[in-house]
Amino acid sequence: MVKPSFNSFDEIDQKLKILKLQREIDKEQLKLHINNVKTTFYPTNLLGGASGIAQKLIISFVVKKLLRKFS
Repeated sequence: MVKPSFNSFDEIDQKLKILKLQREIDKEQLKLHINNVKTTFYPTNLLGGASGIAQKLIISFVVKKLLRKFS
């Protein structure tokens, strides 16, 4: 890594401000990615949403009734 050379304290302050802003942006992007992962792996999303859950419940109910009828 190349060490930067600065000619004044103003350049150093400017670089520090830029680095601070980049760090804040990275933190916010990390928060956004974490929230996206949480919503992706939320149980209702994994099962296909509310309509998917209703469909699975109805199908399992019908299958149970049919199995009892033919058993």
